[in-house]
Amino acid sequence: MNGREAQPGHVYLAGAGPGDPDLLTLRAVQLLQTADVILPDDLVTDEILEFASPTANIIPVGKRCGQPRITQAGIHALMLEHASAGSSVLRLKSGDPLVFGRAGEEIAFLRENNLPFEIVPGITTAFAVAASLRTPLTDRASSSKLILATAHHAAGKVELTPSWHGTVPAGATLVIYMPGRDFETLAADLIASGVPPETPCAAVSKASTAEEHIHTATLATLTSDPIGPAPVILLIGPALQTTSR
Repeated sequence: MNGREAQPGHVYLAGAGPGDPDLLTLRAVQLLQTADVILPDDLVTDEILEFASPTANIIPVGKRCGQPRITQAGIHALMLEHASAGSSVLRLKSGDPLVFGRAGEEIAFLRENNLPFEIVPGITTAFAVAASLRTPLTDRASSSKLILATAHHAAGKVELTPSWHGTVPAGATLVIYMPGRDFETLAADLIASGVPPETPCAAVSKASTAEEHIHTATLATLTSDPIGPAPVILLIGPALQTTSR
């Protein structure tokens, strides 16, 4: 491993990418193969965890749909317990750890407890979806802005029916992570905020995996029925006009 194996007492906040193991970074694979303890999110696929050392202690710490199996404080406690005991700890997050991955809370905790840590970026789902669609997220002629948003917030602030309350600049591609299931309301809110009804959009379920499902529409025709199961990501904007699907 050229001295790049996981180090005792260190915590690694690493991105596992959108789901396809081929999209892992080399650094993430190195850490999977050498970490003593792995704390993966629910969206980290079994195919990715197959890279783990057979001696690794894998402790799932996923939180889904506002119903956590473990609290954020519980995750902090696991990192502290195992790193303080001299184990290398890989906190493995889907996508990129710095994009809607609660990394800020975990970084603050690690700093407060003087635990050495490293952040390892991963491919965020929006980029994998753009590749699947064979379309850019930005375009010199039609889209010079990229907005990443989510409909979910901290504990106690989850919107059970996510809606859009802001404005979207003209010529922007809007990417909504965890958009919920009421796409009709979301589309109506966006149209009311000034986004043209004919704006193309794509809802992608289980991006980059064998179960990937792509549904394309316009805001005016976007409905929940044809959209696949969670996790889903929604892309909206004029740049999607080049989509070939």
